[in-house]
Amino acid sequence: MFRKLIAGTALGLSMMASGAQAEGLNLTFISHSSASNTFWQSVKKGFDDGCARVEATCQLILTQQEGSVEQAIANLQAAIATKPDAIFVAIVDDKAYDAVIKEATDAGILVLAVNVDDSEGAKGNARKAFIGQGFIAAGYSLAKAQAENFPKEGPLNLLVGVNAPGQTWSEQRAGGVMKYLEEYKAEHKDREITITRIDSATDLALTADRIGAYLNANPNTTAYFDTGYWHAGVAKVLKDRGVEPGKVLLGGFDLVPEVLQQMTAGYVQVQIDQQPYMQGFMPVMQAYLYKTAGLTPSDIDTGQGVVRPEDVPKIMEMSKQGLR
Repeated sequence: MFRKLIAGTALGLSMMASGAQAEGLNLTFISHSSASNTFWQSVKKGFDDGCARVEATCQLILTQQEGSVEQAIANLQAAIATKPDAIFVAIVDDKAYDAVIKEATDAGILVLAVNVDDSEGAKGNARKAFIGQGFIAAGYSLAKAQAENFPKEGPLNLLVGVNAPGQTWSEQRAGGVMKYLEEYKAEHKDREITITRIDSATDLALTADRIGAYLNANPNTTAYFDTGYWHAGVAKVLKDRGVEPGKVLLGGFDLVPEVLQQMTAGYVQVQIDQQPYMQGFMPVMQAYLYKTAGLTPSDIDTGQGVVRPEDVPKIMEMSKQGLR
């Protein structure tokens, strides 16, 4: 999937260089994720395809450590020094990116927030527009869809995992999940409903360990909501323990192979798609139109599509092509 993976800056970070290179548009994409995060494979596919269409020189730069804001900021600063036409950046922290992005815009570089935005949008950061998912609405949709699978009687013990405490995408998705669950609880006053939040990590093995330990202490847990795709690790724990699919309901975000496998096995009932290919492709088109036609970039919501097990066969075919 990756055309080329090379060492990045002196900090030991990673860069995925696009194969599309031509005179004209020069674009840099700064991610907060590492090469091990399979979600970004589809983003890169969209980014590469967009760059090939407009014959741009492009590079997608990843961090060495998953979710490292410090490494992402260092990469952003290094990118500004190369004076590209545009920088796409996932703004995962409301404060850390502000000064650096202002530096970029002051230097005449177009900056688009992609995948993650400042929680206050344009009011909180100097970026020009945002291409990505509305996280609160997406979290709400996840919880609402999974609620259809709740047992009709008896107590409900609901666990919400915040994979990256303090980071906008995780906090807002969790907030959307909690919002719906609180509404559900208010509408079902005749039932005992417990809602718990937990720091669940951005690593399949670590999330599996933390949630697995929680399930040991709380065997009556009804459902676990993840703000990413790391509940796939929890599904594996349940299978290894001989727990039947559906005993503990699982749901989260992104259609990575690990999750699709667990949906097929019946352990994951609901997943929300944010269309990563679109997040890679559309910023390139906006930057191209901005430079060639002076068209102002605009916000694009890449969606909150609800995916269930019956949808998996078709999605897996598209996943093989890097489109989902």
